[in-house]
Amino acid sequence: MSRKGENIYKRKDGRWEGRYIKGRTAGNKACYGYVYGKTYKDVKCVLLKKRTEVQSAVNQEVSKDILFAEATQLWRCSSQKFLKESTQVKYRNLLNGHILPSFGNLKLSQITNVRLSSYSEELLTSGGKNKSGLSPKTVLDILSLIKSILLFASSKGYNIKYISGTISVKQTYKQLRVLSLKEQESLCKYLYSELSFSNLGILLCLFTGIRVGELCALRWKDISVSDKTLHIHHTMQRIQVEESEGDSKTKILISPPKSNCSIRTIPLPDCLLPAIMQYRHSPESFFLTGKENQFVEPRTMQNRFKTALNKCQVEAANFHALRHTFATRCVEVGFDIKSLSEILGHANVNITLNRYVHPSMSLKHENMSKLNHLFTVK
Repeated sequence: MSRKGENIYKRKDGRWEGRYIKGRTAGNKACYGYVYGKTYKDVKCVLLKKRTEVQSAVNQEVSKDILFAEATQLWRCSSQKFLKESTQVKYRNLLNGHILPSFGNLKLSQITNVRLSSYSEELLTSGGKNKSGLSPKTVLDILSLIKSILLFASSKGYNIKYISGTISVKQTYKQLRVLSLKEQESLCKYLYSELSFSNLGILLCLFTGIRVGELCALRWKDISVSDKTLHIHHTMQRIQVEESEGDSKTKILISPPKSNCSIRTIPLPDCLLPAIMQYRHSPESFFLTGKENQFVEPRTMQNRFKTALNKCQVEAANFHALRHTFATRCVEVGFDIKSLSEILGHANVNITLNRYVHPSMSLKHENMSKLNHLFTVK
């Protein structure tokens, strides 16, 4: 007969058997373990030891399961010194705007692959202020940040249920605006006829593919007329600031580019050199102003580009279209892709081919015509 409440029984073979709960399933169903002995006393001692071990493991498991918000704070304290200020701002916005409202009060063990997969689908279909869904790129950024925090927590000994590499978001690249040859000719004709610091800057972007932030941070010392080169090692952007930094909500930040491959030296085309010589100023002055303590910020430059398009009656385009146009023209004239990739500041040629190179229909016709001799009927 068993002792009441102890789960210790005497078996038919004369031995004593003790049962204890060693764990529970996902559905909270008990999983039992068993111990055996020659006497009741032996089994009771072993059973007590097993139950103590299980409780100790449970207590340790609980102590290693903290709130996601707490893990986020630990991650931020650890990673902040390694992140650029602009990256910190980006992460802060993603955390406050999307991640913490959904996961902040959850335990790490509650954040599973199933939950993250469902969350990503929700973001894609109904995320954002207008509930119209976020772009795949934004959702990927959000998931990547969550994964970084969870893996950091795991490295510190906290228990996580997330399994890395099992969630993916299909990213599609929309057709980007590229100026046609006729549009490019009209734009260049206008820029040269109304040459100014800003218009020279637009020409520089069109013939080198540099980004608007890189243009705005450029100083005259970064241009070598003798070597016919342009050195990119800074970029400018307006970023948000925390309330503790003052009354202003944003500030201009001039810093090194986001990656080492964006620090590069670009050959200048001969057609730009006369205009560059005409506007050349002191080495420390900004390229777009000719003054050391005055600059043009990216948004202003984008507006000036739109004005230029209107005046030469070219269809509206984002400033980044100059970069796409440069890459496309390079491919059309047979530019070496590796060289083009380095000029654009990409980490590898696949980025150049997949994102920025858009062959024109005339080039496609030209390439197809190369097959004519193979299919000619004789």
